[in-house]
Amino acid sequence: MDASVLKELASATPIEQQYLPLRKVVAVGVGNALEFYDFITFSFFAIQIGHCFFPESQTSRGLLYSLATFGVGFLIRPLGGIVIGTYGDRVGRKPAMVLSLSLMGASILGLSLTPSYAQIGIAAPILLVTFRLIQGFALGGEVGPSTAFLVEAAPPDRRGLYVSLQYMTQDVAVLGAGVSGFVLTTWLTPAALDAWGWRVAFLIGTAVVPIGLHLRRNLPETIHDADRRPTTPGQRRVPIRVIVLALMLMMSAIIYLYGLDYITTYAQDSLRMTPARAFGATVVIGLCAVVADPVSGLLSDRIGRRPVMLGAVAILALLLVPAYMAMTELRTVPVVYGTMAILAILQAFLTAPALVTVTEVLPKAVRSGSLATIYAVASSVFGGSTQFAIKGLTDLTGSPLAPAWYMTGAVLIGGIAMTLMQETAPVKVGLPPGH
Repeated sequence: MDASVLKELASATPIEQQYLPLRKVVAVGVGNALEFYDFITFSFFAIQIGHCFFPESQTSRGLLYSLATFGVGFLIRPLGGIVIGTYGDRVGRKPAMVLSLSLMGASILGLSLTPSYAQIGIAAPILLVTFRLIQGFALGGEVGPSTAFLVEAAPPDRRGLYVSLQYMTQDVAVLGAGVSGFVLTTWLTPAALDAWGWRVAFLIGTAVVPIGLHLRRNLPETIHDADRRPTTPGQRRVPIRVIVLALMLMMSAIIYLYGLDYITTYAQDSLRMTPARAFGATVVIGLCAVVADPVSGLLSDRIGRRPVMLGAVAILALLLVPAYMAMTELRTVPVVYGTMAILAILQAFLTAPALVTVTEVLPKAVRSGSLATIYAVASSVFGGSTQFAIKGLTDLTGSPLAPAWYMTGAVLIGGIAMTLMQETAPVKVGLPPGH
């Protein structure tokens, strides 16, 4: 392992040697959950949003255009990662997290109040795309500062557990979006859901933005003047090899995450399930992943990042295609829900070790900006295209197994990257617990 990485792992500022109080973990998690709730909700209501902004009277490809608009939000993520992530290195993690959440709150409010195509014509999809771009910019700058904060506020032998809170809160967002979707699709008629029901789901998230902002403003800062002014060039340099492997790891995790989240649309479009049952599958994903995420993080602290992720890769490579075959052949609620439960648990063991590994290998002086940019680029290129690609491949091939093959390829690439990446868990690099 690079000497600078060992030095980074071995050294700890005073805040890194203390457990983060629960209220401060919640402060980071609430903001992260809110941002991902709003972003993911768009994916879950892709069909209804397509009906609202891309009516069949104007186009026969409403769902495909809606998914393309979902992908537009990813295009600007790298810019958000660079601007807000670098701001987190230069000014502080806390102000960067406050900025990203403020932008997300403003954009989601605007999106939820935008009139339909029937009311204002072509201006409706233009406004929709505009607000999606603001959302993407904000979310592009969220992951870097907040993950850097968690790593820097955690004891070295608990960094995996702390960083797993990133995905845990994202999965809380999936769960929240799934529950709101299930309730709305159960209580409302399809016409009401198309007209205004999907807007309610967005407004639920917007209503709690002020709480997240209040909590974040009261966080301590984890980067100080000495960290911003490193004494050697190596403390600011990220090797090309690390960048490439980090991009591969993030690509794998992101494609799998958004591929699995596509189940809400997939269940309706390919399996012909009702909206309520489709959202029920999302609830299952959220519940199982929320429980599995901290287990994955804690296990990666005890036995290492690589064994946890590579174990998940091996199982998923063998399981994904048969799992989707079972769903498409049987098309029953128990089979779909059971399959999603298993795949959601494995999701945690794939994604959490990948994120903590990438975060740990980055120098503290540029950690926020580097991580934000790497994550945002991977999200922009692969996350934004995943659901569009899955739908396009399904239509092109006529095979409902397209999602499984697509995700299997991504998982295998992530496994290769993790094999080539140096182990960063203190228990594996010879550092005693708490150092």
